[in-house]
Amino acid sequence: MESVLNPTNPINNDNLVKKLDTKKTSSSNLLLAVISIVVVLAGIGTGYYFSRAGKGDTQKTISSDMTNSENEAGVADETTFPDSAEGILEEGGINGEGTHHLVRGAGPSQYAYLTSTVINLDKFVGKKVQVWGQTITGKKAGWLMDIGKIKVLE
Repeated sequence: MESVLNPTNPINNDNLVKKLDTKKTSSSNLLLAVISIVVVLAGIGTGYYFSRAGKGDTQKTISSDMTNSENEAGVADETTFPDSAEGILEEGGINGEGTHHLVRGAGPSQYAYLTSTVINLDKFVGKKVQVWGQTITGKKAGWLMDIGKIKVLE
């Protein structure tokens, strides 16, 4: 047991442990740090640029072409929206889809359910209207539209 605790044949530690060249290592770390900072700043800059690109022009175009009167509201150009429908505007959607619906005469199966992020449809409830918008996918509604323009017919 004594030979394990006090070895008679010491190992030369000079061959096992070598000193690092600190000049080479610190210059490599500095270069890596500078490259990392440049890449991060370039990413932030391009992200900011692309998030701002075109934002102002779109907002000006939409707001300058809006109408809002007693008999009409929404985007002035009707050709902007591919779909249109006519009927009596009533409140209420179907199972959480739409905020209003158009009564088009042939019963509930023919209702067009409506929502709008641009127009306050409550001003037109109970009136016969024509609406222009974009058909969107609904799970319960047979026809669900996002309305961009509304016009009172009677």
